[in-house]
Amino acid sequence: MPTANIAGRDIALNDEGFMTEPTQWTEEIGTFLARQIGIDPLTEEHWKVIRFLRSDFDAQGETATLRRVSTVAGIGTKDLYTLFPGKPARKMAYVSGLPKPKGCV
Repeated sequence: MPTANIAGRDIALNDEGFMTEPTQWTEEIGTFLARQIGIDPLTEEHWKVIRFLRSDFDAQGETATLRRVSTVAGIGTKDLYTLFPGKPARKMAYVSGLPKPKGCV
């Protein structure tokens, strides 16, 4: 399994670049990962999504889908596309240090 030095730490990644050990994640790493995909700065709205995803992952054991984030966290789908343009579910998971949501290509 590949590793990368992110924010001064060796981080385990899968072949697509997603972290494989969510416990290695820190807010500093999240900020670094966001910059890597062109999201800078992370606003409080971004952090609301990231914190929800991490909390939900701990409770559910899998990464929330876009629909779940919208429904359970109460953040509109349009807002998610604005915060994480292009492929929001994939980008939200990446920045949050979580696996891709199921069904995400």
